[in-house]
Amino acid sequence: MRVNFTVNGRRHEADDVWEGESLLYVLRERMGLPGSKNACEQGECGSCTVRLDGVPVCACLVAAGQVEGREVVTVEGLADLAAHRSRAHTGSGCAAGAGGTALDKARQWEAEPAGEEPREGGELSPIQQAFIDAGAVQCGFCTPGLLVAADELLERNPEPSDADIREALSGNLCRCTGYEKILDAVRLAAARAEETV
Repeated sequence: MRVNFTVNGRRHEADDVWEGESLLYVLRERMGLPGSKNACEQGECGSCTVRLDGVPVCACLVAAGQVEGREVVTVEGLADLAAHRSRAHTGSGCAAGAGGTALDKARQWEAEPAGEEPREGGELSPIQQAFIDAGAVQCGFCTPGLLVAADELLERNPEPSDADIREALSGNLCRCTGYEKILDAVRLAAARAEETV
């Protein structure tokens, strides 16, 4: 069958998709988008998390035929999504200092640079940059799914509590970090976003 859908803001067509083929397979093998990882193939680890019509889903559990006419955002599209969101919501949001974590307090979670030049602004989404700045990446296998889930959380709830963060990321397993740096990164991204509105 042929499946027409939008991936990261661009229309795509996948031909010769067989009925049991997963969205994850189509994204990685047919479209060359390797960011979503293939780990458990049972929806247990979250490494393949993408957004389907704005909702985080495990791409390994979604049949490719189910995405006909729908919108998919992968980790590769987070920067473009963040830029689009920023343009669409200019001037809206809470006043600075209305709640959440203050940026000065959140800076305690920033990792010290390892002697490299800072990245140019605009390359990464705010959550991607926060993961780097907070040192929340180790082996990186779970990172794409965590980034997609965290981005969706911050879009839906710009001032999440620690319980909100833990719940939003509960479907994503990480075997390296112990999660504390990941929580720090989400807090840092939320504090930075609040500071800019």
